[in-house]
Order: sequence, then structure tokens, then C-alpha cells
Amino acid sequence: MKTSGNITRSAREQDVQRRWWVVDANGQTLGRVASQVATLLRGKHKAIFTPHVDCGDYVIVINAEKVVLKDKRADQKVYFHYTGFMGGARFRSFKQLIQTKPEEVIELAVKGMLPKNSLGKRIGMKLKVYAGSEHPHAPQSPENYQLPYTL
Repeated sequence: MKTSGNITRSAREQDVQRRWWVVDANGQTLGRVASQVATLLRGKHKAIFTPHVDCGDYVIVINAEKVVLKDKRADQKVYFHYTGFMGGARFRSFKQLIQTKPEEVIELAVKGMLPKNSLGKRIGMKLKVYAGSEHPHAPQSPENYQLPYTL
């Protein structure tokens, strides 16, 4: 049997070349930033993307404290956590969380867009989020990633 020569190749872990990206969340909408970051982390922007292999890059998100939500969404959004004990339901609003732990807002948004398995946990570890504009990853020589939309 003769084939046409076009063979679909599946990427292997050692074939993937990882890059470092810096995403500035200053004045950007939370969901739009999170979806672009999840795409970079997963590796869907690459031609060699394979669903069962970690093909993604490292992503550094700066200015997490300056991310915004539209209209009344900042007042309405509530984060839920259950401690495991009776009466252990904990609720925090977006405004509370952005003042105390702004990094967690972006981490939770991106985590919800990644696979819910061991691969998703490995991919999520490549996300580095910082509240301010400074980060300690200069030796990795990250490149600026321009988000395709602006407010």
C-alpha cells in the first residue's frame, strides 16, 4: 500500500522548544488575558501542538493588580472555597481578592481553562504571576507578548 507522503506527526516531550513570554495585564479584561495565557501555556499557538503532550511555553503575567472586569461584574463575581469541614464554605468577592491576593485572581482564571488532569497541573506550574511590574525572571530573557486586543 502506497501513502501520499503527508504524514501527521505527533510531538514528543523532547521535541518541544520552550520560550518565555511576558504578558502585561495592565487595564486588560480578566477573561481575555486568561484565555490568551492558557493558549500560550497549552501550546496551541504552535504548529506541533499535540493534545496529550505539554507543548506550551512559560508565561509571566505582570501588573495582576491592574486587571479589570466590565460593568457590575467586579461587584457580582464571587470566589468559592470549601475547607472540608462542616460550615466551611468561604466566599470572597473579586474586590476583596484583588486587594489582598491579586495574583490568585489570574491563577484561578487560567486554571479553569486548562485540562483537569495531571497534564493540566504540570502546565499550570509554568505560569508565574506578579502583582507589580517587576519579576525575577530576567535571566530567562523573556519576550513581550502583545495581546491581540486592547481596551
